[in-house]
Amino acid sequence: MPIASSSSDLPSGKITGLYLGKIEHKWEDNTPTAIDKKSASHSVDISFVGFTEDQQADVAVHGGPEKAIHHYAGDHMAFWRKLFPDHAQKFVAGCFGENISTSGFTENNVCLGDILKLGTATVEVCQGRQPCWKLSEHLDLLPLAMQFQKTGRTGWYYRVLEEGKAGAGDDIKVVERPLPKWTLERLISARFNPKLDTKIAEEICALSTLSDNWREAFERKII
Repeated sequence: MPIASSSSDLPSGKITGLYLGKIEHKWEDNTPTAIDKKSASHSVDISFVGFTEDQQADVAVHGGPEKAIHHYAGDHMAFWRKLFPDHAQKFVAGCFGENISTSGFTENNVCLGDILKLGTATVEVCQGRQPCWKLSEHLDLLPLAMQFQKTGRTGWYYRVLEEGKAGAGDDIKVVERPLPKWTLERLISARFNPKLDTKIAEEICALSTLSDNWREAFERKII
């Protein structure tokens, strides 16, 4: 049974930053990208494929209904500054191409299948992020994408259940939690575990709220 919105242990807070990007050619002789997000001070409409003023360059691997909105924990920035002290100035909210930043929400206290009110929209957590080479190129840090995987600090994606709008300063809160044992920390760790137990992979594949993309990845771990 879902946990009611009155449960005191469910995260709630404010959107501390909204970030939107336009398609551009950042790298010569390579694919275009919209990873360079800019801060937006106004509220923006949210459709079933994300913020209407945001763009994705390669919709085969970014965006779409199951990667509509990318949320990254602002709480992690101090960790990255400490890990890469010579590049500390790069680690500010929005630097990873995320759409929203918050405090108080991390992979440790957000679960797969969580339903949230995001401004006036309703969204559902459906997968973590699998970082690609563009992340490392964007911040000019070659080991960054691998460190995302190793640490599990990847952020996560929402599918949109009810359209609405949101902006910096708006409320964000978890209102239902059907899968309390499947924190994103646990899910992401399993996703990048090359020796994942088959039974766990099968259990994850049976979770109805999991995105199709990640379900296929876990199916490949079943032997």
